[in-house]
Amino acid sequence: MSDKTAKDIENEVSDWWKTSIIDMEPGKIHYSGYAIQDLIGNISFAGMIWLMTRGDLPSKGQAALLEAALVAAVDHGPQAPSIAIARMAATCGVGLNNAMASAVNVLGDVHGGAGEQAVALYHDIATRMDAGESLVDATAAGLDHQIAEHGKHIPGFGHRFHPLDPRAPRLLSLVEQAASDGIVSGRLGKIASQIEETLFERKGKRIPMNIDGATAVIYAELGFAAPLARGLFCLSRSVGILAHAWEQTNQGGRNKGPIPRRLIWSYDGPERRPFPTDQSGDLTGD
Repeated sequence: MSDKTAKDIENEVSDWWKTSIIDMEPGKIHYSGYAIQDLIGNISFAGMIWLMTRGDLPSKGQAALLEAALVAAVDHGPQAPSIAIARMAATCGVGLNNAMASAVNVLGDVHGGAGEQAVALYHDIATRMDAGESLVDATAAGLDHQIAEHGKHIPGFGHRFHPLDPRAPRLLSLVEQAASDGIVSGRLGKIASQIEETLFERKGKRIPMNIDGATAVIYAELGFAAPLARGLFCLSRSVGILAHAWEQTNQGGRNKGPIPRRLIWSYDGPERRPFPTDQSGDLTGD
């Protein structure tokens, strides 16, 4: 017979999940100690994201910088796989949540993961600087390590569509202003700028920072862990995904694929051939 008391069982059940994020009982909801009724109307959505992921309230300047990064990455048109998938899913007759889930599920290492990878690169260079290397030497070593481990593509730099990503300079100017106001250190921004300079010296042409590199600067400057950079991008891009899925739902259309029906894919398989049979009609294959 168990010696556990009713209180022991109650504690065991209540400890099945443990969280410091939300405290709740009938009629009361608190996030990291703050009552929901006090947060509603007094904190921005970006501030709420900070509270939920960091456990405390951001300053006004921190929340504004985070919001700028979230706003910048909401959409990049149907040429972005996530947006195209949201629209295609909508033409299949699924609901908005299904279309959004389909799109978010492709935000992986190649499409959606560059921000996380850029934050990790910035942190690697910062660690080398902490060990005594200069900014220039640490950046060169960090890039060499990145290339050796992950190939020649440098996350956060260059863009297949924009010669100069218009979002990046604006975000970097906000980081510079925040650094001058003492909101962030500005150190990660300088590292990112040095990466661009080092790439220019090595390649003889500019490979400008893109949206992923710029938002990564903000997330790193604000102290977000690298994996959270991808999660924050997912939150940001979900806004564009929702907008496109809703627009496509209202436009109608059925089973629209990734290319118009008049365009057929390239086929490079075997030539057309007869199905092999013997005289009895049985298959002659193994």
